[in-house]
Amino acid sequence: MKKNLTNALKAMLLAALVFISGSVANVADSLAAPIEMTVSVIYGPEKPQAKVWLRFKQLIDQRLPGEFDINVVTNGALGGEKETTEGIRLGSIQGALSTLANLTTWVPEGALFDMPFMFRNGDHIDSVMTGPIGDEYKALYEAQGFKVLGFITFGARHVISREPINTPEDVVGKNMRVLQSELHINLWRSLGANPTPIPITEAYGALETGVVDYMDMTMSGYQALKLYEVTPNFTETGHIWALGALYVSTGFWDNLSDEQKAVFQATADQVIPFFNEMAAYEQNLSLEAAVALGANVIRPDKAPWQAAMAGFWESAAGSVGGIDQIMRIVNTQ
Repeated sequence: MKKNLTNALKAMLLAALVFISGSVANVADSLAAPIEMTVSVIYGPEKPQAKVWLRFKQLIDQRLPGEFDINVVTNGALGGEKETTEGIRLGSIQGALSTLANLTTWVPEGALFDMPFMFRNGDHIDSVMTGPIGDEYKALYEAQGFKVLGFITFGARHVISREPINTPEDVVGKNMRVLQSELHINLWRSLGANPTPIPITEAYGALETGVVDYMDMTMSGYQALKLYEVTPNFTETGHIWALGALYVSTGFWDNLSDEQKAVFQATADQVIPFFNEMAAYEQNLSLEAAVALGANVIRPDKAPWQAAMAGFWESAAGSVGGIDQIMRIVNTQ
């Protein structure tokens, strides 16, 4: 009898220990430190570039409560595009937006999307970038450490200058700030300009001091960076659409669970149209704001600009996948 009682007590004690151990494990799991994610944004918190990540953070917090601590750092505090991309590769930054032109340092094939006068409009861009062509290029970016969750459209690029520019002949001999992209350098050199790659965070100073005479920029970027103060002339050329990527580092991505990856991708799919709508809406409003502060808008005949850049398709085709690849985009419906 006494032996049976002792065995019963041992069994009860063992069951209690198992229960307590399981409870402690559950508590430990629930108290696990969230995964930290630093996002770098060049613009201020009021701009679409920041709002898209703030919305992303909000949705991830709702869908994966307590699993992530997403810190959205704005106003270029972590550097410009190039510095941010290097941070992504080093692992100090986990998420960002980038123009595809910036990423050509690592994926030169992406220069294809900066060919002048190639896209018809925003709908054409969406058809290309959400289809098979976009998927092919996502694989190229991922191979270089960039997990592209989706492509975005910043807006069309236009010429902004210290002195008025109306025609392609007006850029001959002028010093131009260009993106750190061989395609952009070669394009403007073919028109007779003297292109100089300068980070966007240094563009204002270069224009202010006369190091460069002009550059190209979207309407929203022109207003957000107060470039109208040093380049009061805005020439609406719309020669290149500034496309970009919402991306994370592959090192960060590879450490996520399948469930987390699925939620991240679904969230990106939701916020990218949100960004594109904000960016499109903001373009004309931004230009109007710049005009109110002294900018002068020039609306040139685009035909001479198209004619001046037409030969560039053939000359640059070899470096962006061939003329067939260009025409594949042009012919996408």
